[in-house]
Amino acid sequence: MFNLILFGPPGSGKGTQSEKLTSKYNLKHLSTGDLLRNEIQSQTALGNEAKKLMDKGHLVPDEVVTGMISSALDSNQKCNGFLFDGFPRTSAQAEALDRLLDLKKAPIAILLALEVSEEELVRRLFKRGETSGRSDDNNDTVIRERIIEYHRKTSPVAEHYQRKGKVVMVKGEGSVDEIFSALCKEIDSRINEKHD
Repeated sequence: MFNLILFGPPGSGKGTQSEKLTSKYNLKHLSTGDLLRNEIQSQTALGNEAKKLMDKGHLVPDEVVTGMISSALDSNQKCNGFLFDGFPRTSAQAEALDRLLDLKKAPIAILLALEVSEEELVRRLFKRGETSGRSDDNNDTVIRERIIEYHRKTSPVAEHYQRKGKVVMVKGEGSVDEIFSALCKEIDSRINEKHD
């Protein structure tokens, strides 16, 4: 099983690249937002617990999210691995995810981080805002604050995997296909390492 984390600030193209990568490598895209919505919709014990907390305006605790990830792993054993998007967001979540994946004997193979200049991110988000209708995509101050917040929150996670030699920075500027090709090159080299 090949598990990877795709990192990138808002506007870095994570969504687009996630779709292409999951399709090419038969990976299951795991977004914590989607997992939460599915568990709540299915009215599972974890979903009901999460809904109660969210209704009160509380964050869903890491152990609940980890539980949801565990059940997603168990119910998708036919795929080649998982692409984690939006999780882990903290060092504590990274450690919890590592413990879970070690139990399943399927550790994170690589963390791919899309590098995009702040000016390019702002330009892309403004462009997205023209069609998405998202108010947070057409305010320069809000966009820049989201980028700062992303770096503040995710840098400890990157450092966690950096210590394990699993972080690869990939240039996130250029055409969609050029970026995809660069990501595939990194994934292919890790997959080939596993088979050697």
